[in-house]
Amino acid sequence: MQIENIKIQGMTDDHCASIVEQALKAVPGVNNVTVSLVDNDANVQYDENRSSADQLKSVIKEAGYRVDPTNLTAGLSLKNDS
Repeated sequence: MQIENIKIQGMTDDHCASIVEQALKAVPGVNNVTVSLVDNDANVQYDENRSSADQLKSVIKEAGYRVDPTNLTAGLSLKNDS
């Protein structure tokens, strides 16, 4: 599993955050999404074998929002020790 924090520009209200959240949840391999209007970001947990950070960012753009070009977050990998 991978966790990506994506900074988003253009969200103005809860409806915007909901649109971004639903768009990200529709991406294959996405397990968990938290969108923060206050922080203007999305934290996405996903299976890196089924999707990519670039795909997540593309979906945000397709939903009508901008990915912050200063987004310097590198994905965090989660090991499953079970």
